[in-house]
Amino acid sequence: MAEFSTEPTNGHGPQVYRTCAYRILRYTPDLIRDEWLNIGVLVFDPQSGERRLRLIEAQEEYNRVRRLHPQADESLLRGLRDDLEDRFAAAAGSEGSGEWQQVLEKWDNTLSNALQLAPQKGVSANDLDTEIERLYADHVALPQPPTRVGAPSSRSTLRSYCSQVFRQARLWERLQKSVRVEEYTFPGDPMRLDYSYRRNGTRGFVHTLSVTRAPADAKLLAYTAARITAKTTLGTEFAAVTDVALDAGNERHRFVRDTLRDAGIEPVPLEGFAVWTAKLKPLLH
Repeated sequence: MAEFSTEPTNGHGPQVYRTCAYRILRYTPDLIRDEWLNIGVLVFDPQSGERRLRLIEAQEEYNRVRRLHPQADESLLRGLRDDLEDRFAAAAGSEGSGEWQQVLEKWDNTLSNALQLAPQKGVSANDLDTEIERLYADHVALPQPPTRVGAPSSRSTLRSYCSQVFRQARLWERLQKSVRVEEYTFPGDPMRLDYSYRRNGTRGFVHTLSVTRAPADAKLLAYTAARITAKTTLGTEFAAVTDVALDAGNERHRFVRDTLRDAGIEPVPLEGFAVWTAKLKPLLH
């Protein structure tokens, strides 16, 4: 049986903790040299089979792999998450049980695989979504220098903040996270949108966008939004959470603003995201 413990919270009743397990995913392109790099985290409840998986997805993370392993197979890495999720789902079957863990056992016995699992470790967690973010930050995420006021924000930082706001608004369980877009674009498309929700026959999508670091991503998001709108029978709405407020006097900002506007995407500056979420909340109840 899983072990549970409780701790008091701020007026919302006790938090229930359970004993879970996690595995760090390592990329080891040269098994003889045994040189590896952490590229992901899998955390799960061994009793219920509930799991969360997160792998590298930002371009700067792939760049880091390239610096350390110039011959790295980036296409393999980009498709790894979907491949694993499909394997887990197939192993679990319609029961959704913990049978998917047999995939891990087979993986452990495959010594020739360039994708290795670190030894399993235990962790006490009350929320798997929160726990995987913590483990990812500790074991996989790029080391971050001390933050200065006005420093550029990565998409990972933006997502972390948005997730916190959604949890505080008690909308987290109503959201679909890390949504595949290949069903709307083309098979093999590695892009995922950060969040999705449904309300009154409309499907909404929320995606983070670092204007400071990658303004060109606005074009990719605009293209994806157009494909989704064209292929779904539901109404659609889109919001892009930007690391900075878009300044009409800044040429780069105008490019992002106009690109999003033409695609029907609402720009939401990070500083205003909590207010935007508060307005969304009553629409989802």
